[in-house]
Amino acid sequence: MPFPASQLRLRRSLPRCIAVALCVACVLPALHAEDTPVAADAPRDVKNLDGVQATATVTGDGDAYTTRSTAGATRLPLSLRETPQSVSVVTDQQMKDFNLTNINAVLDTTTGVNVERVETDRTYYTARGFDITNFLIDGLGLPFANGQQEGDIDTAPYQRIEVLRGANGLLSFTGNPSATINFVRKRPTADFQGDIGLTVGSWDNRRLDVDLSGPLNDSHSVRGRFIAAGQDTDSYLDRYNLRKQVLSGIVDADLGSSTLLTAGVTYQKNKTHGGMWGALPLYNTDGTPTDYARDTSTSADWSRWNVADTRSFVELTQQLGDEWSLKAALNYRRIAEDSNLFYVYGTPNAQTGLGLYAYPSAYTSNEKQYVADLYATGPFELAGRKHELVLGANWAKDDVHQLSSYGEGIGTPLGPLTTWTGDYPEPPFDASYGHGDFHIKRKTLYATARWSVADPVRLITGASLVHIEQYGENYGVPSNYSKSQSTPFVGLVYDFARHYSAYVSYAQLFNPQTQTDANNKVLDPVTGANLEVGVKGEWYDGRLNATFALFRSRQDGLAEYAGHNMATNQDYYQGIDATSKGYEFDVGGQITDNWQVSGGYTQLGIVDPNGHNVRTYVPRRMFRLATSYRFDALPGFKVGGTLRWQDRIYRDQGAVATDGSEIFTTQGSYAVLGLMAGYDFGQHWSTTFNIDNVTNRKYITSLYWAQGFYSAPRSYMVNVRYAF
Repeated sequence: MPFPASQLRLRRSLPRCIAVALCVACVLPALHAEDTPVAADAPRDVKNLDGVQATATVTGDGDAYTTRSTAGATRLPLSLRETPQSVSVVTDQQMKDFNLTNINAVLDTTTGVNVERVETDRTYYTARGFDITNFLIDGLGLPFANGQQEGDIDTAPYQRIEVLRGANGLLSFTGNPSATINFVRKRPTADFQGDIGLTVGSWDNRRLDVDLSGPLNDSHSVRGRFIAAGQDTDSYLDRYNLRKQVLSGIVDADLGSSTLLTAGVTYQKNKTHGGMWGALPLYNTDGTPTDYARDTSTSADWSRWNVADTRSFVELTQQLGDEWSLKAALNYRRIAEDSNLFYVYGTPNAQTGLGLYAYPSAYTSNEKQYVADLYATGPFELAGRKHELVLGANWAKDDVHQLSSYGEGIGTPLGPLTTWTGDYPEPPFDASYGHGDFHIKRKTLYATARWSVADPVRLITGASLVHIEQYGENYGVPSNYSKSQSTPFVGLVYDFARHYSAYVSYAQLFNPQTQTDANNKVLDPVTGANLEVGVKGEWYDGRLNATFALFRSRQDGLAEYAGHNMATNQDYYQGIDATSKGYEFDVGGQITDNWQVSGGYTQLGIVDPNGHNVRTYVPRRMFRLATSYRFDALPGFKVGGTLRWQDRIYRDQGAVATDGSEIFTTQGSYAVLGLMAGYDFGQHWSTTFNIDNVTNRKYITSLYWAQGFYSAPRSYMVNVRYAF
């Protein structure tokens, strides 16, 4: 399926005013930060046994919209200020305040990230102009096999979600200058605690979630955590229904005074009825844009898409003495998909709505991922100063088996979508078949050192040596290559004032691709480089963080959609050279004792070597804000809101209208406002009320493909929670 293009002009006053307002909000705390005590609910490290530090904390991040430490860039436990890249954090409290129960909702609120909802059950993500393909769990994972997330990822099992923008070859082991999304698991706690939440909302949305944690024996040497969530919801889209079940269990065991063993499993199953494969046509034969009701869907009444995602892991942490530790982890993931889908293709006539055709298909997929990781970390002394070192090895394998069974009746003319009810007979899926059967192996050696050059200066150097091989075929196209590459990283952080640091980081890129060109040849891996410089601020003992960053990323040979071969029913791509550069501002945490904020502004440009705009479906300007405030005069009462804004995007449809003119699809700039009110009824009970899309703004969710569909209208959500 296709892509967009065109340059935009835009009202600049709104983003500039927003950026200035955030800068002022960020600077104000510095005026009185010296006199601010640490909040009473500030998180404290939990030591379950001598020398072994648990991964979780008793209170998590408290009420905060930030975190004090993250290892998402280097495997070193650094504060956000010490990390020489731009990082955003969405905490458990922020997810609860705004009912962010899936990853799309979380990333909608995150600085610099654009969620490309191309279908109801498939999503792409972009940051700094390029696709995000790395989703990690506690720092481990493999890139998307097909470039996008299929189904959704529920947030119930996760304490927070970290978004590291820029290249991250040290942990993802294949450099990508967009971003890396790291999910941090909720871990067992030393004391018994839990909560139960019930949510009801628009379109018969019902959800129940349970989170229980605590010791499993009298000595507290074995601890467990159990998480469950169930959701059943209809949709504003015709015929669409989602049923979701999530189960997660983790056990910590102290095997000795210096050894911690952790094992767990998470299972999520999504069953959707009426999901779309593809979406709505965006233009008519005369070049005019289509304009359907926002509930219009191309699904048939028998359409379904079921995704079962099972993740299991085992970790062993061993303290070695002299502050050194060794950690080994083994992760396994199985993603099983089963679907009967209905695709609508063609270009409608503006007067009659005719010109659309049926394309039914059944699709199954079974993907198995294996990741093993072993690393040692600790301090060492050199030239009279103390430094830190990480040495590790990683092995991963991804086995993908896919089968598409195409239904009889392909090409059957359909009536206009304005009268479409999904009434189409389910055909036998035996007209033809296509399959993918490919395997990817990755072996990596990596090292990171944090050098104490001087008291205010820290230098981080690192490199990963990666060998990747792929073999098999993808829908009749041989997919075989073998490549070794090193990806160096260097970062420098200079603390030039009590609350401020300047930083610079540089990384080279290496990213294998699975897309093929018009001759069915797999595209060469992407190469390039990423440079970032910026200033960071930290106040309130780390409970407020802000970053201003300038970035420049270059990717050579990046896959860009070039057309569709109807004979083989396959898209084909071309490698393009693209450079993204711009700046962003991000802030997260506590502005006052009662006021939490998370948000930022991004501005960028993406051009080819000739200076022409590329990937124009990516917004060049974006603003994100989530904030909440508690009132001293009304104890327990909280209000808040979210605001998401982006500028105009467009797409060159690569088609010609009946009058011979080129066809472009444009989505104007838009803002989406959400409101929240919450109240704590004493120590245990609380409730939260959310309204999303308050102004009922209608917009196309994505121009990543030539097709698209419309956003959800105004909706409501009420959550009641009991915590103990």
